[in-house]
Amino acid sequence: MRLLFILAILLAFPITELWILIALGDEYGWWVLGYVLLMIVLGWRLIQDERQLVFGRVAQTLATGGTPLRAVFGSAKNLLAGVLLMLPGVISDALAVILLLLPGAGGADRTAGSTTRRGAANDDIIEGERGKRP
Repeated sequence: MRLLFILAILLAFPITELWILIALGDEYGWWVLGYVLLMIVLGWRLIQDERQLVFGRVAQTLATGGTPLRAVFGSAKNLLAGVLLMLPGVISDALAVILLLLPGAGGADRTAGSTTRRGAANDDIIEGERGKRP
């Protein structure tokens, strides 16, 4: 029963994608073909750029004291988004955009895995009790 359910989902996805593309093609005409071609080119560029940046990200993560697994998973997430962009369809493109918007090793939290702490600007001052002088 479980296998039948998974097979139904796997068959429903491309059928739904094709149905949406046909409906959009009826509505917008040749613009849909331009959209599909643009998404294929963007997905290809994302995959090519990610292939070139993956080793630099791993090296940077190691240099900041983080775990390289985080950088690898961030790159894998971006590669999967590139593959989804290359698949013709609106649902796969929406899933790719969601993947790209998820926080990962490629974004602003690139040093979030780092365990180093910054001290205060005046860390040479030792707080103590104000008392009488002998």
